[in-house]
Amino acid sequence: MPYNELTCSELFCGAGGLSEGFQRAGFGIISAVDFDEHAAATMRLSHPNTNVFHQKIEDITKEDLLRGSGLRRGGLDVLSGGPPCQAFSVYNHQRGFHDERSGLFRQYLRIVEELQPKFIVMENVAGILSLDEGRAVVEMHKKLASLGYHVEHRILKSEDYGVPQERRRVFFLGNRLGLPIRWPKITHGDGPGLKPFVKVWDAISDLPALKILENGEGKAYRTEPKSEYQKLMRVGVDRVSNHHAPFLAPINLERIAHIPPGGSWRDIPMHLLPAGMKRAKRSDHTKRYGRLKKDGLASTILTKCDIHWGAYIHPTQARSLTVREAARLQSFPDNFKFCGSRFEQFRQVGNAVPPILAQAVAGAVAATLRKTPLEKRELQYVG
Repeated sequence: MPYNELTCSELFCGAGGLSEGFQRAGFGIISAVDFDEHAAATMRLSHPNTNVFHQKIEDITKEDLLRGSGLRRGGLDVLSGGPPCQAFSVYNHQRGFHDERSGLFRQYLRIVEELQPKFIVMENVAGILSLDEGRAVVEMHKKLASLGYHVEHRILKSEDYGVPQERRRVFFLGNRLGLPIRWPKITHGDGPGLKPFVKVWDAISDLPALKILENGEGKAYRTEPKSEYQKLMRVGVDRVSNHHAPFLAPINLERIAHIPPGGSWRDIPMHLLPAGMKRAKRSDHTKRYGRLKKDGLASTILTKCDIHWGAYIHPTQARSLTVREAARLQSFPDNFKFCGSRFEQFRQVGNAVPPILAQAVAGAVAATLRKTPLEKRELQYVG
């Protein structure tokens, strides 16, 4: 690994959205861990120079993570990761600490203690701040402080950094070098000096049109790139992957025929609504059976783009989103090929940190590290 390259290892890496952002910001991703075999396969495919471990996090050691890097304890620049968030998500109506996934952040803390990285970057859903009055957050801050880390956390909005999607995530940034915490500057929005938000049509209009169950794997793009965002997504790629139109039952096709761009379940005639939704208040379920607007932002991409869950109907076509369209709205470049069944592919996309948001965070961390005196950057603990 080059002497001047910053180093990063990622826990709970999933498909590699966080790693992709850190790599774009100049980090070498030396190792990554995920228990999901399909996510680990996607990570290996997209990051061939990374040691990817398909293992339970409980079985991972600091030696595993540093293998082949030439680094010792204390030499890693960043340990990143996003412990599974389902136990904290407001979309999970049974969320709580009884869910065994809620304690996996402690494995992240264990490896911080063993590795002593210079910086920590951890991501999760905003619901972690409210669950049990923020119990997990208090525990994280307390433990990291005992290990010598100054840590701050903030909720970041993906759309503020050029992701065409409304998505809120909390990031924890910390270091043990006595350096200030730098947060990325907002780059997109309606204010002065900001770029316009990247909209849905900026993201997906060049992808091939599909009918229900049509397979677009290997098809040519529909048009030349129509936006800077599309140019960025298509670097080095001339054919589409992970682009297959999901099945929709005839009743759902009849329902969505009534829904205009920006519309939702409220536009469906009463006699066509699912039984449970006939009793719903007009103020409830605001995103269900939603059709995206060309000039709007996508709603949060979840682990399946089920139209009964949210606004996942294509702006102009009579179908729900494909994996590739969901990936575009998450800012994954088209050279990412997601492994496993379509169910697994959607899950990987929905669980990921948008790479463009990750890049903004990683850039702030890299700027701090690169301004650190060399003697601090090379500080290593023996152990």
